[in-house]
Amino acid sequence: MADWTDCLNFGISIAKQASEVVLSAFQQKKEVKLKSSPADLVTETDQRVEKILISAIRNQYPDHRFIGEESVAAGERVQLTDAPTWIIDPIDGTVNFVHRFPFVAVSIAFTVNQQTQFGIVYSCVEDKLFHAQRGGGAFLNGEPLHASGQEDVSRCVVVTEIGAERDDLALSTMTSNIFRLLKLPVHGVRALGTAAVDMCQVATGGADAYYHIGMHCWDIAASAIIVQEAGGIVMDTDGSPFDMMSRRVIAASSSAVANRIAQVIQAFPCRRDDEDPDKCVCGASGVNGS
Repeated sequence: MADWTDCLNFGISIAKQASEVVLSAFQQKKEVKLKSSPADLVTETDQRVEKILISAIRNQYPDHRFIGEESVAAGERVQLTDAPTWIIDPIDGTVNFVHRFPFVAVSIAFTVNQQTQFGIVYSCVEDKLFHAQRGGGAFLNGEPLHASGQEDVSRCVVVTEIGAERDDLALSTMTSNIFRLLKLPVHGVRALGTAAVDMCQVATGGADAYYHIGMHCWDIAASAIIVQEAGGIVMDTDGSPFDMMSRRVIAASSSAVANRIAQVIQAFPCRRDDEDPDKCVCGASGVNGS
């Protein structure tokens, strides 16, 4: 089995460099553009950071492939192959970044044979570096992480996101799911504005579950392995095995909590991709996201 530790260490180093770029622009006024909806934003810093990351990786590993949020927004297709692939979200939490809400992260995952080998999430303003390598455990600033192990959903804090969709059907499904969780009941529902950092809260034990429908692989690939290596469970919202390309995820402290949440939440009714009518996008239009 190949050892990808050198790639991990390189990924951590460039994530720190990217974080410096994000922080240097954090307090500044941003030029903002819309992507798929009024809540799906991109800034020059998103694009700049992705270019910095891809350029550094390409120089170091010229044979590796990439899936980057802003590259996909610019028209590249999302295609995960068996080749070594870096999955990059240059700024997870762009709306937070625009408003100077202090939860923004650089997220980097690395896959081989379509299996994640490591994940890195750098919460820039908090100066928190989450990382995990397959079989090697999960860490926050070098200290081991452990999920809470909570098995009683009524004692859980659950994290989710509102998402960028603003049509009536998506909003009613999202609010209905929160209603269903609160009626279980759970202790509370929280949202930080970044899926990567949300999921890492499950790895720390600070939250007991995270779920969302409609996100992209760059939002969750890195944090998924961090949760798993911290002893948590990651699966599809329908209870099937996790697939980062499915755009659905539950991350939880235990199988009992994950399965109970899967029983009560609803997926968005399937709709067709405007660019590819044969492709179901499970309630999220197009391939863009923040």
